[in-house]
Amino acid sequence: MSPLMLRQLWSLVETTQSNILLNLDDPSLVQWLLRQLKNQRSLDHEEIAIFGTYIRSRLPLIRDLARSRLVVHS
Repeated sequence: MSPLMLRQLWSLVETTQSNILLNLDDPSLVQWLLRQLKNQRSLDHEEIAIFGTYIRSRLPLIRDLARSRLVVHS
C-alpha cells in the first residue's frame, strides 16, 4: 500500500460525516469505505484485500476520530 493510497484513505475518513462512520456496523463500514476508495481510483483484487485488512485493523481509531469530531462540533 503506497503512501498516496494511505493518504487517500485517511482523507476519506476525515471528510466523511461522523454519523456515517459511527452508525454503520463494522463489516458495513469496511465495505462502505472500500466502495468510496474504488470510486476514487481503480483498485485490483489484491489492493481491495489489503485495504480491507488495513481498515478492519483501524476501525477503533476511525470511530474514535469520528467521535472526537462530534464532540468538537457539539
